Amino acid sequence: MTRWSKAPARTTTLVVTNDFPPRIGGIESFVAQACEFLDGDVVVLTSNAPGSRRWDAAAGFPIERLPGPLLPTPAVGQSAARLLRRTGAQRVLFGAAAPLALLTPAVRAAGARRVVALSHGHESWWATLPGSRRLLRRIGDEVDVLTNISGYVSDRIAPALSPGGRAKLRRLPPPVDLQVFRPPTGDGTDPGSRPRRVVAVGRMVRRKGFDTLLRAWTVLGRSAATSESAELVLVGDGPDRRRLQRQVRRADLEVTFTGPLDRMGVLAQLQRADVFALPVRTRLGGLDPEGLGLAALEAAACGLPVVVGRSGGAPETVLDGRTGYVVDPQDPDELAARLSDLLTDGEHAGRLGAAGRLFVDEHFGADRARRVLRTALELV
Repeated sequence: MTRWSKAPARTTTLVVTNDFPPRIGGIESFVAQACEFLDGDVVVLTSNAPGSRRWDAAAGFPIERLPGPLLPTPAVGQSAARLLRRTGAQRVLFGAAAPLALLTPAVRAAGARRVVALSHGHESWWATLPGSRRLLRRIGDEVDVLTNISGYVSDRIAPALSPGGRAKLRRLPPPVDLQVFRPPTGDGTDPGSRPRRVVAVGRMVRRKGFDTLLRAWTVLGRSAATSESAELVLVGDGPDRRRLQRQVRRADLEVTFTGPLDRMGVLAQLQRADVFALPVRTRLGGLDPEGLGLAALEAAACGLPVVVGRSGGAPETVLDGRTGYVVDPQDPDELAARLSDLLTDGEHAGRLGAAGRLFVDEHFGADRARRVLRTALELV
């Protein structure tokens, strides 16, 4: 069913995406932030989602939703073309290059003169398989700019592109708003009076490594130094949640599952924590790596030392040994050792966390991302 959150008006940029709030996820946050970078001068074409009516009413820009998921079909192309003509938009931003940027010819025929497509982690496996590799090459040839979130993703997709497509690659990692994600202000509570807390944030799928984190927590439970003075909080939801809860019960662990949280809920959990850990792994013979890791960057912005797994672009979120650690995602003993060091040496953890916030500010700040996106769309 198609509906507008508000009456359509003349606008500059059409955003076409499957990944959009109120759905919760890294890509969803990225695309919503992109709309803010465009000062709300957008119209969004996306798919239906539970709870979208309230979110859309408060968005401040028109949103049209279709039964999803959106695919690069003639019907979706026609809907995008109608929105372009109705609003006078001349620019198109695809929230994820694969597969929706295959609609580029349709939106150009409707009047789009500038097309930018955001790539994330999944385009790296598109670049690997023969059929999807050809489609990704088409996307690179047809858009004006193809962004990538990490050096890893760029290195994986570049060989699939033509020389002209490779020339269109621009680095645009998911931005972190350091005015929002920041260390907590003092509340008068003595940090030594409460248990030290480790937090993990992510979709509960095997790639995120929650199971390795729980195995590491079992190892830590055997240590007198940490067994009675640390808490583990898992933030998120997904198909692996029940399996992880069974793992907790079998190991007789004390672990808090918060369920899915919105942006401010995640922020609250990060500001109550002392360490962030997510031992992400690469699966399916290299087809399912971590593209980068927005949650790790947001944790670092909050002043937490970060421990991530060696997968895809995840190591790019950490200066190993200086802002946190990169570990073998299959080795719970190594992860447990790193967590033990950070939990028992608060001064060391604090130094890593402070350095991490500076690192995020320099390389992943929202101001830089805003400039890159607006330049790509020729809105400077």
